[in-house]
Amino acid sequence: MKPWIKPLLIGAIALGLAACSKQGPDSSAASEAASSGEPTIGLAVSTQNNPFFVTLRQAAEAEAKAQGIKLIAVDAQDDAAKQISSIEDLIQKKVSVILINPTDSDAIANAVREANNAKIPVITIDRAVNGGEVVAHIASDNIEGGRMAAKYLLEQIKHQGKVIELEGIPGSSAARERGQGFGEGIKDAKDVQVVAKQPADFDRAKGLTVTENILQGNKDVKGLFAQNDEMALGALQAIQAAGLKDVVVVGFDATSDAIAAVKAGTLAATVQQKPDLMGKMAVDTAKQIIDGKQVPKSIPVPLNLVTKDNAQ
Repeated sequence: MKPWIKPLLIGAIALGLAACSKQGPDSSAASEAASSGEPTIGLAVSTQNNPFFVTLRQAAEAEAKAQGIKLIAVDAQDDAAKQISSIEDLIQKKVSVILINPTDSDAIANAVREANNAKIPVITIDRAVNGGEVVAHIASDNIEGGRMAAKYLLEQIKHQGKVIELEGIPGSSAARERGQGFGEGIKDAKDVQVVAKQPADFDRAKGLTVTENILQGNKDVKGLFAQNDEMALGALQAIQAAGLKDVVVVGFDATSDAIAAVKAGTLAATVQQKPDLMGKMAVDTAKQIIDGKQVPKSIPVPLNLVTKDNAQ
């Protein structure tokens, strides 16, 4: 071997290894799926620290398995930058369809455009995205859910008194829509005062600390609406620690922890979404797209109000 050939060979091997490392740990499996003709779906979920999204992911995985579809799920841990990187990785893997539950409806738009440029159909779940082309959006009617929460809360506090609203992640469609519905439902209650309306990012620990701070100046609060159950459960801890009784708390999602709290009488009600149905419907819709079928642009998932009378 001539002396100048050896360095060239070493460089070529190094470049090859670097290229492989950029493809991520699942690339070999995805490549096998692509070469075998097996359809592959990517699922980019916002977080797995919330039981709602754990259920959604598990239902999607179960449905994909039942339909003989490979599903690659990635967890953004509520980090928009991490989710963008994960979606780009799914694009590199050439999945057939990408299902996205956005962490931030604005921040994820460019990643959707990248998928559009790669000719990969995108379906959004639970939260919409503000940009790019989305083939279908699968979600509860969050505005109607906000109205349902307002109506029940007003009935329980007899249409008078101070109320707190805990908001989800700013910029997310779920936070905007649930807030819009709650605002519409409560606007005509003249003897009700919304004394605080603050984000707690759909997070239980933040729901606790934000409520603790609000209660310092509002010991006479009568009701609290949290835009998800995690924040509602955090708020309940703060209310109990403050020694307050008869504060009506309404959440959103109907997670197992929230339903247990409704049964125990600590949480007044929760607007029930159906994450298991969302996960199943998302995979079903992706399968229809893979099969070349047309799908509706908006696919609503039914809601229900869970109270102590009907909690199961």
